[in-house]
Amino acid sequence: MRTALHGLAERGQSPWMDQLSRDLLRGGDLAALVESGVLGVTSNPTIFQEAMSSGNAYDAQKRDLHGLERKELFLALATEDVRNACDLLAGKGTSPRDGWVSMEVDPNFAHDTQATIDEARRLHEMVDRPNLFVKIPGTSESMPAIEESIANGIPVNVTLLFSLDRHREAAEAYVRGLQRLRATGGDLSKVASVASYFVSRVDTEADARLDAMRGHEVLKGRLAIANAKLAYQQYLEIFSGKAWEDLAKAGATPQWCLWASTSTKNPAYRDTRYVEELIGPETVTTMPRKTIEAFLDHGRVADTLTRGVDAARSVLDRFGEIRVSYRDITAKLERDGVRKFADSYQRLFDSLTAQPAR
Repeated sequence: MRTALHGLAERGQSPWMDQLSRDLLRGGDLAALVESGVLGVTSNPTIFQEAMSSGNAYDAQKRDLHGLERKELFLALATEDVRNACDLLAGKGTSPRDGWVSMEVDPNFAHDTQATIDEARRLHEMVDRPNLFVKIPGTSESMPAIEESIANGIPVNVTLLFSLDRHREAAEAYVRGLQRLRATGGDLSKVASVASYFVSRVDTEADARLDAMRGHEVLKGRLAIANAKLAYQQYLEIFSGKAWEDLAKAGATPQWCLWASTSTKNPAYRDTRYVEELIGPETVTTMPRKTIEAFLDHGRVADTLTRGVDAARSVLDRFGEIRVSYRDITAKLERDGVRKFADSYQRLFDSLTAQPAR
């Protein structure tokens, strides 16, 4: 049966789910969602923390691995889920960004370049699947790690991107990595990347600042979508021209934008707006299950990503005019994003200690 998710794929956008757990895999829910049009999966420390701290799906493996240090225990549990999801999704869809699964490096390494490089290599080798994206946060310290990982043939999902400047840095790091890989005779067709651009969190932070000022209601709920639309325009610019065409001829594929944080935080906004307003070719949209179900039920499919680009630029200009700093908003969101994932990692470790296998 054709669904709204199939409609996204028909427009060149790969729909992913931002959730992974053993219950989803064993119960057949993920397989059913794939039939409904889900073509990829993302995970992060928060998702794994919620999955592993409830229920008993992991108990048998915990018993088998009794005595392992907490991080090693987590990696063993998570690797099994990620590997099984990779196997389920392998070969699904038709676009270059269909069939992928993402697993995040330790967020405590977000400001440690070498530790991130080492962890990315380790996860790549542990999962040992060609359709694994290793997620690396888009901090300034991680940009050399992104380049190094790509140069070593490791596919990368650059996560926690909020600003146009960071998005450009991530794209340029990817291109440099590809150039190095080509120089060493590597196969560019076997490495890939996406740039995970977070959406709804931008409105949450911007709207709070507008509320504190009062008198600018017309700008509420507008910065996140404008920001993403301009990132896509930046993508079109970076992945064009002779230098890129030379890499493409050698087998390289561009670093697609991936729209993350697509659930609606403000109940006053339509629950599918961050999916519906960013539909366009050569992109990925990743949704939590609740948003997927809402989109399957009443989602509207249309080519929207390239509409209103001039208006999007005007939105950013208007924020500058009223002295609500775009740079400050996005820098805070990056800091908060890294901290939240690190906090989830710690809660995950605490739960593995506090809840021994039954």
